[in-house]
Amino acid sequence: MLNVPKLRFGEFEGEWVEKKLGDISEKIGSGKTPKGGDKVYLKEGIPFIRSQNVIENKLVLDDIHISEDIHKEMQNSKVFVNDILLNITGGSIGRSCIVPTNFLEGNVNQHVSIIRLKEDSPKFVQSILSSWRGQKLIFQGQTGSGREGLNFQSIKGFKIKLPQKQEQQKISTYLTSIDQKTEQLTQKRTLLESYKKGVMQKIFSQELRFKRDDGGEFEDWEFKHGNEVFETISNKKHNSDLPILAISQKYGAIPRELIDYEINVSTKSVDSYKVVEVGDFIISLRSFQGGIEYSNYLGICSPAYIILRQKIEINRDFFKFYLKTHSYIQELKKKLEGIRDGKMISYKYFSEIKLPLPCLEEQQKISTFLTSLDQKITQTTQQIEAMKSFKKGLLQEMFV
Repeated sequence: MLNVPKLRFGEFEGEWVEKKLGDISEKIGSGKTPKGGDKVYLKEGIPFIRSQNVIENKLVLDDIHISEDIHKEMQNSKVFVNDILLNITGGSIGRSCIVPTNFLEGNVNQHVSIIRLKEDSPKFVQSILSSWRGQKLIFQGQTGSGREGLNFQSIKGFKIKLPQKQEQQKISTYLTSIDQKTEQLTQKRTLLESYKKGVMQKIFSQELRFKRDDGGEFEDWEFKHGNEVFETISNKKHNSDLPILAISQKYGAIPRELIDYEINVSTKSVDSYKVVEVGDFIISLRSFQGGIEYSNYLGICSPAYIILRQKIEINRDFFKFYLKTHSYIQELKKKLEGIRDGKMISYKYFSEIKLPLPCLEEQQKISTFLTSLDQKITQTTQQIEAMKSFKKGLLQEMFV
C-alpha cells in the first residue's frame, strides 16, 4: 500500500514519509506547578496554562496567572507562538491545540506537554494528533496500569507520515479555514444566546413591551399565585407501559432511552410512578437544577417530582420561557428545603410565588419571538456540528 492519502489536492504527488515525532521536534516537554501551588496564582500577570485551557483544538485562557519572577524561574515550561500543546494526563488526555500568533508569553503545568517542531507545519502535525490516527497513537502510548498518562518518550516515539512542506501548508491552510468558520458560527451562537438572555430580562421586567397588530397598547399585566395558574397532579393510573421520563435541565422531560440514561428500577417502584402528559411542567424534588422543566412527551416519572398542569387558559410556551428565567429561579431558590441531594421545592412554596399573566395575545407574541430566537440558536448549533463532522471526515481521508 502506498503511503498516500485517499483525499489529496491535485497538484501534489509522491509518497508521504514516516518519521518519529521526536525527530522532527526541537522540544518535547512539560511544565510544573509553581512552589506554593494555587496560593501563588494571580488574577493578572503571566498566563498559566493547564489542561482545562486546551479545549477543542483551541487555547482558551482564563484568569489564572503567575508572577513575572515565577515565569522567569520556569524557563523550561515557557510557551511560544506555534507550539503544539498536548494534554498528557487525566480525562482530557489527547486534547491538543496550537498556540495562536497573538499569544505573548506564558507557562504550562505538568499536565500539558509542549511540542515545538523544527520546521514542519504545527497545524498539520496538530491535526494529525487530533485525528483518529493520532488519538490511536495517544491511546497506545499511555503508561501505567490504568493507562492514565503519556510520558515524553512515548510522545517522541509517535510515528507519523508527512508530505513535503508545501503540501503540509496547503492542508493546514484549508483546515484552518474550516476552524475559522466553526469559530465564527460559535461566536454567532454566543451572541444569540447573550441577546436572548438580555431581551428576556427586558420582556419579563416589562421594560420591553409588544404592541397589538393594530399598533395599540396591551393592557397591564396581571399577577396570579402559582396555584391559581397551575394545579399539582398525581395520576398513578397506568400499566407501566409508558416510557419512563428523565427530568434534566438540558433536555427537559424526555424518555430515558433517547439520551442513553439508564437507572434500574423495580416493577413495584414503577407502579408508584406518576403519569406526565404533553404540556405538563415538572419540579424536581430530589435535585433542584434551576427552573421548572417542560414535557413534550407522554410518559411516567418518579413520584419524587411535582407535576404541574394548567388550570386556566395560558400560552404554555410563554411559561416555558418564564419559568426558566434567572429572576424566577432565584425566587424559587429562596425556599429550597432539605440538605445535600435531598433539596426540594414544595408545591406550597411554588403556590406562594406570583406569576406574570399578560393577556393571551401578548403571551403569544412573546413566545413566538423567543421561539424564533431558539430556532436560530438551534440552527447555528446544527451548522457548528455539521462543520465539526465535515472536518472529522477530512481528517480521516487527508492523512495517511
